[in-house]
Amino acid sequence: MAFAGKWETETQEGYEAFCKLLGIPDEIIEKGRDYKLITEVTQDGNDFSWTQIYPANASVTNKFTIDKECDMETIGGKKFKATVHMEAGKLSVDFPNYHHTSEISGGKLIETSKAGSVLLKRTSKKI
Repeated sequence: MAFAGKWETETQEGYEAFCKLLGIPDEIIEKGRDYKLITEVTQDGNDFSWTQIYPANASVTNKFTIDKECDMETIGGKKFKATVHMEAGKLSVDFPNYHHTSEISGGKLIETSKAGSVLLKRTSKKI
């Protein structure tokens, strides 16, 4: 249940390089650079609902059960099938172009997305 709650971005590292690698247009990168992304998570045992709210009130909600294949969606609207795993309290999933992990460390939500050698690390505080 550690993931449950509402989280707001405090810091992010590697944002621009990661977005460019994924082909996100410069004007969208600029809009999102200092945006405080809101992440809302509900958790009931191994069942999760994970919503991220982006600029202009765009949002994406993915619902999943640990170790079961599910339908997911990227912020760009691309739908794909994936299985979210949990190991040592860390969630991990393969998106179409990158690997994503989420964990709680020191009371913060730490999300890491890796595509090749490019890394995006986002740290969020509970609000």
